[in-house]
Amino acid sequence: MPKSLVIVESPAKAKTIKKFLGKDFDIKASVGHVRDLPQKGLGVDIHNKFKPEYVTISGKEKVLKELRSAAKEADHIYLATDPDREGEAIAWHVASQLGKNKNIGRVLFHEITPQAVRTAIQNPIPIDMQKVNAQQARRVMDRIVGYQVSPFLWKTIAGGLSAGRVQSVTLRLICEREEEINKFVTEEYWSIMALVQGDQGGPFPVKLIRIEDKKVAISDEAAAHALVNDIRSKPFIVSSIKKKGMKRNPGPPFITSTLQQDAARRLRFSAQKTMMIAQQLYEGLDIGDEGSIGLITYMRTDSTRIADEAINDVREYIEKEYGSDYVPAKPRRYKTKAGAQDAHEAIRPTAMNRAPQKVKTFLTSDQYKLYELIWCRFVASQMKSALFDVTTVDVMAGGYLFRVTGSTPKFTGFLKVYGETVDEDAEQEENSPIPPLKEKETLALQDLQSKQHFTQPPPRYTEASLIKELEAKRIGRPSTYAQIISTLRKRKYVTIKRSRFTPSDLGNAVNFILVSAFPDLFDVAFTAKMEDALDQIETGNLEWVSILSEFYHPFSERLQEVNAQRTELKNSLTETTDEACEKCGKLLVIRWGRNGRFLACSGYPSCKNTKPLEAADPEIQQSNEVCDTCGEPMVVKKGRYGAFLACSAYPECKRTRPINLGILCPEEGCKGYLTRRRSQRGRTFYGCSNYPDCKFVVWDPPVNQACPSCQFPVMVEKSDKSGNTSLKCPRCNHLMKQISDEVSVELAST
Repeated sequence: MPKSLVIVESPAKAKTIKKFLGKDFDIKASVGHVRDLPQKGLGVDIHNKFKPEYVTISGKEKVLKELRSAAKEADHIYLATDPDREGEAIAWHVASQLGKNKNIGRVLFHEITPQAVRTAIQNPIPIDMQKVNAQQARRVMDRIVGYQVSPFLWKTIAGGLSAGRVQSVTLRLICEREEEINKFVTEEYWSIMALVQGDQGGPFPVKLIRIEDKKVAISDEAAAHALVNDIRSKPFIVSSIKKKGMKRNPGPPFITSTLQQDAARRLRFSAQKTMMIAQQLYEGLDIGDEGSIGLITYMRTDSTRIADEAINDVREYIEKEYGSDYVPAKPRRYKTKAGAQDAHEAIRPTAMNRAPQKVKTFLTSDQYKLYELIWCRFVASQMKSALFDVTTVDVMAGGYLFRVTGSTPKFTGFLKVYGETVDEDAEQEENSPIPPLKEKETLALQDLQSKQHFTQPPPRYTEASLIKELEAKRIGRPSTYAQIISTLRKRKYVTIKRSRFTPSDLGNAVNFILVSAFPDLFDVAFTAKMEDALDQIETGNLEWVSILSEFYHPFSERLQEVNAQRTELKNSLTETTDEACEKCGKLLVIRWGRNGRFLACSGYPSCKNTKPLEAADPEIQQSNEVCDTCGEPMVVKKGRYGAFLACSAYPECKRTRPINLGILCPEEGCKGYLTRRRSQRGRTFYGCSNYPDCKFVVWDPPVNQACPSCQFPVMVEKSDKSGNTSLKCPRCNHLMKQISDEVSVELAST
């Protein structure tokens, strides 16, 4: 009979730990939270120190019954839920359900390896009530906001909407960025580049940067052309050559937020997917002879600290794999950001003898990709810096200063393992190869050109850049980012186009009402202040009930005020139109209802005429086809290779197929249609929808017209350099010149 009971959160972790601890331990899983605030009602006694009303979560009765039964048979109980606020709260709730007078200890597993698990079991600690209270404060605050602001949204906009303390601030960032884009006024500017050549090597470009010691500012084509004409007659002379060494240092090992950002940039993983896979790598996977074992340390952390033992191991690995030249004289120590919780190490592999290639056959493709990313980042973080030689050449053409900068690698350092990624919104620096030059050398001008540019609005957020912004502004915690983004998408407050967030009409309406009604509550600075307060509760510097009291009283007063202004706020969403009501002649207006926006008569209530508002996405068009997988309508979407058919039930159904051109396949007996496709090299071609059963292919656009020479049912369009088009038979090469859409003139057979 087992003498000890260990309670973890997930069955996967339970399975791994069981192999480490053996028959004297019974391992059970709580499967996440077992108790929470009730689904119906506020569940918080506002007038009794915000006392939460906890109830057993639906479906968890059986789990608690099993835990109580196992606890009765055990001499020692170890609560081994995740080592963070949520895990601490789960441990506290589980302990409250196991009865009194039990020998209950809290253990923390920062990695799921035999040594780490056994060491934790030998050193149990009490439940950290400061962490529990920080979690309770967050949960109660979020419940108050969600349950008292959401009904206000239902009555102001439409039923079924939700507001969240952090979710709504994130939506505000996305909406405000869209507003910046809409208000942005594009300005024209011009640049001037010269292609010059010295006595040695090939030609290289230089860019005009100053005119008579003033920064270049060319606003229009006329000014650009005037400068080009003036510069062209000047001799180009090398005025200075500056060389210097540059050092590029590796980044620290991953924390939660940087892992989510880099996985989004490099692997195109959503934050939710990244955290799901990281959880699997942490909880343990079967890797053959070692059995089930955790491959990475705990993945919810904002500390860059690394254990000395792990640093020693990775330094030995670097020396063995890459040589002593790649090992710094001293271990690298990274400074953790102010306000970060330093309870856990950074995210790293649990052992250096489990290289990605060694365990690849035991992992799924996505597990391997993320593990390799974590591995390489950790190894690189303890390698020497990369060294570059940077050369800057200034060239004078009269009073015009041109410049070029080039860098050449001198020592790869950490870049041998982990190449840097550049944020997709960052400006790309040009790095031109510079031939050998001498000061005062005269260069031959080979080309001189001006180029038109336009200033660009700020970019919409990608998942990576949004997470970076949330972290920078201290909105929420890294462990909550994935859920925040998922909720915004689920509520249809945002859409994602070309991997970037755009607020929907609904999202804009919700944001407008919330910011108008609660400008302080859904303010970035206020949200960051609340996160700081939660951290202070966890460290014992603040008392959780007093923080809730300070928050609630001004919030409650404001809620009463805005409820009195609800009709005024609702009317502020109404948009006027030029369309007349067909029943009474008054103008129609756009209002919000349960199913979104609709047209309604401005004469309401005397005229109750309403009708749907057609608001189709301009990039999504309806089609007459249905999905052969789920039966839902197919829509036409645009991708990187042109238009295609996609199921309207996406993301539940991901069925796509090429658009047929309305031309039957000309092959005898085939009932397919011709579709536009893309080759592996990016070239457009046209093939049968029944591929691979039918392999008919043409490289030019097909036309539904029979060849007058051989009667082949399809011809193709051919264009010459002048833009003139002809029709050509793909079978007999008969050629016809097109004069108009309806008339063709036969030329010849070739």
